[in-house]
Amino acid sequence: MPTPASSTRFSRLGVALRALAFSIVLALSAAGCAGTDSPAGPAAGRSAPALPDRVEPIAAAARPALPVTVASADGQQVTVTSADRVIPLTGSLNEIVQTLGLGPQVVARDITATFEQAAALPVVTRGHEVSAESVLSLRPTLVLAETTTGPAEAVRQIRDAGVPVLVVAPAKALEDVPKRIEAVAAALGVKEAGAELNRRTAERIAAAREGVPAGTGKKPRVAFLYLRGTASVYLLGGSDSGAGSLLEAAGAVDTGKESGLGKDFTPITSEALAAAAPDALLVMSKGLESVGGVDGLVKIPGVAQTPAGMDRRVVTVDDGVLLNYGPRTDQVLSSLVAQLHGKGA
Repeated sequence: MPTPASSTRFSRLGVALRALAFSIVLALSAAGCAGTDSPAGPAAGRSAPALPDRVEPIAAAARPALPVTVASADGQQVTVTSADRVIPLTGSLNEIVQTLGLGPQVVARDITATFEQAAALPVVTRGHEVSAESVLSLRPTLVLAETTTGPAEAVRQIRDAGVPVLVVAPAKALEDVPKRIEAVAAALGVKEAGAELNRRTAERIAAAREGVPAGTGKKPRVAFLYLRGTASVYLLGGSDSGAGSLLEAAGAVDTGKESGLGKDFTPITSEALAAAAPDALLVMSKGLESVGGVDGLVKIPGVAQTPAGMDRRVVTVDDGVLLNYGPRTDQVLSSLVAQLHGKGA
């Protein structure tokens, strides 16, 4: 379950990868390297600050006002009459429900939702695919999915059983954060809570962006790599990887996007890395672990020859939050800024 990120921009393969990463998940062991005064990025040898492996619900307890009928991203109209037993089928959606204050009503999770409040819930995915039987056995009153959730047959089986299934468009960039929160809040009948969460999230993202150094200095060039050493998967993020919006907000240049790599991910080649010439490499913490840390990373063909590889400049963020584009995105931005520019998160 993807989760080099469930979402979007991610093709089905990318989504599956992300899930893998996601659960994969949230232990936030930042294996990254924090920065020096160099504008190019972090220096090797210092770990990135660990992000808390939990969500922070809004203060007010939300009370669903139901029934509601909402539009699903797959073209369906979905009527929700009860939010008593909710099953979000991605870690990002689970995070939103929990942060809206409806954690007690969440009765299951997929493998990417491993943050503290969700970790003990039963898993309803097999590998990276949804098990319709597992979902239905828990008698959900609402299932939340993304357009990348699969297999399609399982989602159809759940819906055919009479369970309301709201499909949400996967996140691609920062501007998708409020849309996703609003969509989930509307389906749960807690629009006011959604508006409150959107205000809080926007304020925190804005505060995180204030940490980006002002001025016209050189922006660090960053290549996003998706790594799964145990499966020999080494991919370079392109314009659809989902990382571009975060890197730009953190005052950096996404080299995959700049290089014109239009797909979500492409296999890493020495030629592609040489063309990208990154000053720093962004990797998920589990991915870095899977290749044996920075020592193993620089052994991947082409990496050692880049400015980032030569200086061992590596930025890491936990798999479970990097591409979620949700209520904890401000933490991701703060971590990126700290590692790229040497500022405190």
